Amino acid sequence: MAVGSGVIEQLRPVAGVRLATTQAGIKYPNRDDLVLIEVSKGAEVACVFTQNQFCAAPVTIAKQHSSSTASRYLLINTGNANAGTGQQGLQDALTCCDAVAGLLNVSAQAVLPFSTGVIGELLLTNKITAALPALVENLSADGWLRAAKGIMTTDTRPKAVSKKVVINGSAVTITGIAKGAGMIKPNMATMLAYIATDASLDKALLQSVLEQCTEQSFNRITIDGDTSTNDACVLIASGDSGVAVNKGVDGYQQFVDCLSEVFIELAQGLVRDGEGASKFVTVQVNGGADNDECLKVAYTIAESPLVKTALFASDPNWGRLLAAIGRAGVIDLDVAGVTVCIGDVLIAENGSRASSYTEEAGQRVMNQEDITLVIDLGRGSNSETVWTSDLSYDYVKINAEYRS
Repeated sequence: MAVGSGVIEQLRPVAGVRLATTQAGIKYPNRDDLVLIEVSKGAEVACVFTQNQFCAAPVTIAKQHSSSTASRYLLINTGNANAGTGQQGLQDALTCCDAVAGLLNVSAQAVLPFSTGVIGELLLTNKITAALPALVENLSADGWLRAAKGIMTTDTRPKAVSKKVVINGSAVTITGIAKGAGMIKPNMATMLAYIATDASLDKALLQSVLEQCTEQSFNRITIDGDTSTNDACVLIASGDSGVAVNKGVDGYQQFVDCLSEVFIELAQGLVRDGEGASKFVTVQVNGGADNDECLKVAYTIAESPLVKTALFASDPNWGRLLAAIGRAGVIDLDVAGVTVCIGDVLIAENGSRASSYTEEAGQRVMNQEDITLVIDLGRGSNSETVWTSDLSYDYVKINAEYRS
């Protein structure tokens, strides 16, 4: 199940970035499960990682490598998270980096490892290292779509977005891919995302822009409230377009706005393909005294099993929304000042059901695939938006059978 068409429009190559994908047989035969991304010498690479304290071995190694050496290669495997694997897991991640480095004549620190899949099982490094020569041989600027498919786990479709923005008369390309369908409540940053541009940004600005875009995209989605051990988001600036992006200079905001659109589309794509999802839900909280209380309310609604099952049933059970708002932890909330809408239908005001509300009107909007829940707290001018999905029978089935 997935919400919406998921159609991917043209994916533009990014000058200075090449990708390759192959079948290493890490978990399943005859399935793409290993991806290599090459960035040109002189490119800048910025990363954000999961805040889960039980972070995976590749996250630990990628953090170390990205902070010490200019990154040239990103190696991504599916089928095995290499998490909860102790010292052996760290050594296995390093073994893979060493193998890439040996084939491509770079230092092992120039290789960043990423893994996704089952937690607690040792990585089959022999399968990965055996597949590396084929990856190196097939590196291509046009490898984005196959790479998007190659990083999938329980995803039902690839997520990829490509855009162009004109800065001072010159075109800049931004292309990105992402994966993730379950264990999704990124908090950096099970999701992985790789976005590249041919613009030139210095490392500090690239990191700042990455964190800014991540905060308003991947950090505003939740499928099940679980933060993975392996989450990572990488932003690459190859500089090969010759267009420099600098803060406060003409074109900077256009670039950031375009980049933000890519991040948001990828993040929303993860929710639309959430495990068992049949609804794409926007939770918009307005009128907060500050952003923090808006997010408290939005996440309490978005992660409520009772709200999510009502969404799956297309049941306008508005009482569950009121209950979630009331337990979100907003201090001294005046419930008489709160309004709640499902789409264009006002369902609650003055602490009770709106006099204009009818079940027929509520049912009309709940029957839609895309649903917007709008809550106004009546306490100020701050707003926040979170995207989520419903909770279906299929979500339970997928996760009950995950290791089968």
